[in-house]
Amino acid sequence: MNVVVAMDGPSGSGKSSTSRGVATRLGLRYLDTGAMYRAMTWWMLENGIDVDDAEAVAAKADQPLIVSGTDPAAPTITIDGVDVAEPIRTPRITRAVSAVSAVPRIRQRLLHEQRDIIGDGGIVIEGRDIGTVVAPDAPVKVFLTADADARAARRTAELGGGTVAATEQDLIRRDRADSGRAVSPLQMAVDAHHVDTTRYSLEEVVDLVVGLVEKAKAS
Repeated sequence: MNVVVAMDGPSGSGKSSTSRGVATRLGLRYLDTGAMYRAMTWWMLENGIDVDDAEAVAAKADQPLIVSGTDPAAPTITIDGVDVAEPIRTPRITRAVSAVSAVPRIRQRLLHEQRDIIGDGGIVIEGRDIGTVVAPDAPVKVFLTADADARAARRTAELGGGTVAATEQDLIRRDRADSGRAVSPLQMAVDAHHVDTTRYSLEEVVDLVVGLVEKAKAS
C-alpha cells in the first residue's frame, strides 16, 4: 500500500499511539518527525550550543547524522550512531525543542530528510506540519485534538513522571510556541479530517483513521 497518511496535532492529542496503531494495522511504515527535532535538540545541548541563539543553531544544522527507523512496533532514532530514543524524551529536551524547531535552517534540513523517508509512500507520518508542509498532497490528512485535561494526563503518563498540572502548563507553552512560529506553524490543513480524541479510546480512534484510509483507497 503506497498511501501516505499525514497525522498532525498538538502534544497529548494521541498522534503517536494512533499513528503507530494505524501503521501496524495496515502494514505501513511509521515516522515520528517530532523525534527528529528532539534528536537535533539533544545534539545541540550535548555539544554546548545555546539553543536560544538561532544563528548558532543554524550554523550546526547540517552537522549531526540522524537515522530514523520506521517500524511502528519498535521505532528507533540515532544521532551520530548514538541511540537517543530515551534521552530525547526528558524534560530538558521538552523545554528546549520549541526553540530549535523554530529555526528555519533546522526545518529545511529535516523537511528534506522527511520527504526522502516518505519516498513512494506506504507510511504514516506524524508531526505538526505534515499535512500543510511535509506532505501537502497526502491523500489522507488527520488533525487530532483533545481537551487540555486529557492531553496533560496522557502526556504525563507517556513521560512517566511529573504532575498533570505541570505538564498542562508545558503543553500550553508548547502550543503557543508551535502555533506562533514564523516557519511551518502548527495548524490544520484545510482538507484535513478533524478528530477530537477526548472521549474516544485509542482503538476507536485507530478504527476511525483506518476507515478514512480505506475510503481514500476506494475513491
